[in-house]
Amino acid sequence: MRPGPTNMNWSETLTLTQPLRDVRPLTPVPALEAEHRLREAEATAYERGRHDAEKALREQLLQQRSELLELHQGVVDSLRQAVSQVVTETEDALLNLALEAARRLVAGLPVTATMVEAVVREALSHVEDNAEIKVHLHADDLALLRKHASPLLNGTSDTGSLRFVTSTEIARGDCLVQTRFGLLDARRETKLEQLRQSLKT
Repeated sequence: MRPGPTNMNWSETLTLTQPLRDVRPLTPVPALEAEHRLREAEATAYERGRHDAEKALREQLLQQRSELLELHQGVVDSLRQAVSQVVTETEDALLNLALEAARRLVAGLPVTATMVEAVVREALSHVEDNAEIKVHLHADDLALLRKHASPLLNGTSDTGSLRFVTSTEIARGDCLVQTRFGLLDARRETKLEQLRQSLKT
């Protein structure tokens, strides 16, 4: 029996008659393992990057939503203030328009003795002290009362005798009533202004 070889020399060149088939290494090749680990690291980094990007996007969307809500609230508040201001300005414009229409309407009415009497009687109805009453009228209005022999020239049952005087500061259709306690302004402009103030409240 021939003893087997005790030492093999792997540096010898082997010549094969046919190419090798289905040859597999007995131990993992370091290059393949490194590639596998690289792919796992890439996948982990991708997932981490995707997660960070989604988080950043959510935070950005929340911030944009908050900014939009603030903008919306600001627009709503501005509209409320604008509407309130427009309503106020419209009310003032309508009030001025109505008063101007009333002023022109009254100014266009012919001054008659009946009108002057009505103005004087209305003013006298607000007088509490019936002593020493002086009625200031436009000269033409007083002449009109005298022309028509107005009973007011003889006084009234409530006030007694009245003293009528003319004034260049009184327009036609207006009157001032003077008592011991002061003047009662029955001019149309004064009444319109009082009406304006009462309508504003």
